[in-house]
Order: sequence, then structure tokens, then C-alpha cells
Amino acid sequence: MDTGLFIKGMSRFLAGLLLFVLLLMLPAGTWDFWQAWLLIGILFIPMFFAGLVMMRKNPDLLRKRLRIDEKEDDQKMVILLSTLMFLAAFLTAGFNRRFGWILLPAWVSWAAAGVFLFAYALYAEVLRENTFLSRTVELQENQKVIDSGLYSIVRHPMYMVTLLLFLSMPLVLGSVISFLILLLYFPIIAKRIRNEEQVLSQGLEGYTAYQEKVKYRLIPYIY
Repeated sequence: MDTGLFIKGMSRFLAGLLLFVLLLMLPAGTWDFWQAWLLIGILFIPMFFAGLVMMRKNPDLLRKRLRIDEKEDDQKMVILLSTLMFLAAFLTAGFNRRFGWILLPAWVSWAAAGVFLFAYALYAEVLRENTFLSRTVELQENQKVIDSGLYSIVRHPMYMVTLLLFLSMPLVLGSVISFLILLLYFPIIAKRIRNEEQVLSQGLEGYTAYQEKVKYRLIPYIY
């Protein structure tokens, strides 16, 4: 086992967990926020075990997923906008719990949790299909076009999956207002996709032909 990679991965995991708890519980003003604990469980427990599996079976992929040093200016802007969006959405969910602005019934949280776990399974499948998946937009050595599985349906299945994940999160938390905030993910991810496709079409052999073969970027028959 790569000790350095393990320490980096665990540090990032624990920091993310702590930040997530604080973002939800502090504005809620209580630890009695069961929807938040539900989301924390379905998000971080699978993440922990997925990280262990990647560390054992594909540490190079884990290294790529831990990288956040974007080189493209457009992608740096996407990260900034995404960060602000998530901060606003999670803080709002906490305040929604505290002040009872618009409270959704419990079944919505459980149904959204089911959608979230389904999307997590798709996430794992995308990682299995494409070992070149970095968190940064870049061309990698020996990279090739993947056009099978989910990549035969849309050109960016990872973003399709994250769309499901992100839009189900506020519903797990029972917050309509947070859901509306996270709808901003559509224009943000569209900006990232445009820049990413420009980079790939210029530097990755066969990508232009792949774009012609698979027409939709994110949502089949829509976009």
C-alpha cells in the first residue's frame, strides 16, 4: 500500500466529512437533523469503501480523483462557482431545518436517498469504464477515447451521474430552496463541458469522430 496516498486520501476524506457536518449542523442549530445524518451516511460510507477499493486495485485512478489543480482558467471559474453554489445550498438546508421555511415530507428524503444510491452505483460503473477520469481537465499519456457502456449513450456520463447526485442531495435534506439553488449546476457544468470538449477535440485522437457518433453531452435526447 502507498502510505502517502493513504494519508492524503484519508486526510481529504476526514476534512470533507467535518466540513459537511459543520455546514449542515451549525446553521440548523441542532444535532437533531435526521435528514442531514441520512445524507452524510449515504455519501461518506460508500465513499470510504470506494476509496479503499481504488487504493487496492487502481491507485493511479485514486491519485487522479484526488487532484484539484486545474490548469484551464475556465475550469478554475467553474470550481469557484460550484463551491459558492454548494455553500449556499447546504447552508440554506440547515437554515431551512432551523426556521421551518418549507419542510418536505419524510418520504421525499427516503426516495431521494434511493436515487442518490442509484447514481452512486452508476458513478462506480463510470470509474470502471474509464480509468482516465481525472478531476481536472487535461490530456493524459496513452489516453484513448472510451465509447462503450454509458459512454455510448452520452459523452460525459460522469457529469450526468453527478447531476443526479447533486440534485438528489437537497431533496434528501428536505429543502426545496436548496434544490432550486443546485439547479445552477446546469449552466456551470455546461461551461465545463464546452471547455473540456475543446481541449479533447484538439489533443485527443478520435475524439471529434466520437462527438459525431454520440450526439448528446449530458442528457439523452435533450443536451
